[in-house]
Amino acid sequence: MNAVVEDKASSFLRMIRRVRRGRFKIYLGYGAGVGKTYQMLIEGHRLKADGIDVAIGLVETHGRSETENLIEGLELIPRRKEDYRGITLEEMDIKAILGRKPQVALIDELAHTNMPGSKNQKRYQDVQEILAAGIHVITTLNVQHLESLYDTVEKTVHVKVRERIPDWILGEADEIVNVDLSPEDLQNRLQEGKIYPAERIQAALSNFFTSDNLETLRELTLRELVSQIDLKRREHLEDEIQVAPDQVMVCLSSRGPNSAKLLRYASRLAGRLNRNWYALYVQTPSEAPTVIDPRTQTILSETLTLAKQLGAIVFTYNGEDVPKTILQFVKEYRVGHVVIGSPAPMPFWKRLLGKKSLVEHLIFRSRGITIVVLDTRQASLFEFAEEKSASDLLEKALDHPVTGQTLRLSSLLSPDKIVRWENPTTKIKVLQELTNRLASTTDAAPGIILSELLRRETESSTFFNDGVAFPHIRIDGLKHPLVSLGITPYGIEDVPFENPVKLVFLILSPKEDPNLQLRILGMVSRLARNENFVEQMIQCHSGESAWKAILDMERG
Repeated sequence: MNAVVEDKASSFLRMIRRVRRGRFKIYLGYGAGVGKTYQMLIEGHRLKADGIDVAIGLVETHGRSETENLIEGLELIPRRKEDYRGITLEEMDIKAILGRKPQVALIDELAHTNMPGSKNQKRYQDVQEILAAGIHVITTLNVQHLESLYDTVEKTVHVKVRERIPDWILGEADEIVNVDLSPEDLQNRLQEGKIYPAERIQAALSNFFTSDNLETLRELTLRELVSQIDLKRREHLEDEIQVAPDQVMVCLSSRGPNSAKLLRYASRLAGRLNRNWYALYVQTPSEAPTVIDPRTQTILSETLTLAKQLGAIVFTYNGEDVPKTILQFVKEYRVGHVVIGSPAPMPFWKRLLGKKSLVEHLIFRSRGITIVVLDTRQASLFEFAEEKSASDLLEKALDHPVTGQTLRLSSLLSPDKIVRWENPTTKIKVLQELTNRLASTTDAAPGIILSELLRRETESSTFFNDGVAFPHIRIDGLKHPLVSLGITPYGIEDVPFENPVKLVFLILSPKEDPNLQLRILGMVSRLARNENFVEQMIQCHSGESAWKAILDMERG
């Protein structure tokens, strides 16, 4: 074990010395007591011995003497203290870490929820700020805290995990180390009092620490690690995967039962296939903003927010014929797998009149796609079905050739294609100006491009409630993709969202190559999820400075 840890520490040491911006390493385990914090502190000592400036941003020992002993010899940045309702609470002091600016910060329990009044709600958001400041971070995480595993963990381990992080955080890690221990050894550590105090041991053994639970969580950890390794391997070989026509899409409804379950399933499936995935909500006239009731609007907003947190590219289309709209989306975005919830029971008299459910319409009209109908009525009936079907699809996905060339935003943009508005503006003005910036590099007339963009916006708005917009169309005869960027720090007046739209990526791509459009959409949507990137763009006051910031980020 020590030799393995030493090799891992040396690998991370080489990574630190190669780069300037913060690198991210996660010690991943399947439960308390497997040794994640212990191994993180050991690596801290090894890095310090190699001349690296290491400091502990936060560590939780939980009273374990072995872990407490490893703190000695490492600098410990004091926590900040706050009074909350008469109780003194302690929290990681992100301001002190940024002020001290060590080369490496050791930060325990990535999924932790910060105390009320903190700048960020979650610790992983603190870590993103620390990484953006050029500080390398080593952290710890248990697999059950991944958002997409919530339903699986609840059904198999019978635990509702309250503290969860988006799956894409794990995907951003430069290095993931699995800290493994057999369930028998973990139970022995528990019985020896090395995990919990004596009064908690028997209850833990009877509940969370049963052999079945530990085996399940261990298997989930290994599955997740294999998925991440496969993704990193493909990125290393080709840097960008050519998008094959087997993207994953989940169909959402305004008040569908268990929409969160649908989204988590789709997230896991897309992760196993290493593909982009989309969440589509078709808004019928009966659910127009002026008609829909406040409660339904709240549920829908929460569902779409969760979809974005899980890494989906979210679309809202307007249409009366829902199956037709879904299949149009499938064709345009090269979707191969459609995930949808089970239909509500249909009255007998409707069956007599020949009525069909949405699922039946999709099956009847579709050709060459896989439709996964998830039982969202009774959660207990589905359990591990996703593991088998996803594995089967993964076998098929691995048969696809991995081709493609590196896509860089800096190569698609240039300073003259970046526009900043110093006052609130309107959607039409933004689209018009961004179109004009690209018009000189294409034979298509600006008016035609703008007209097509506006037509698409009436069908499906690409201006989202998370502060970013991705208007995009494919143009016949275009030789190369074109991108322009609008920076609107004061928002867009006629896009009435809670979170103002502050970045607008206008994407034009060749009609003959639909895969290219999907690759660019995937790239910019990943960037938009990075809060530090968005904030950095907002701070840039010229196209030149914004383009250089993007270039520096890509070089990092």
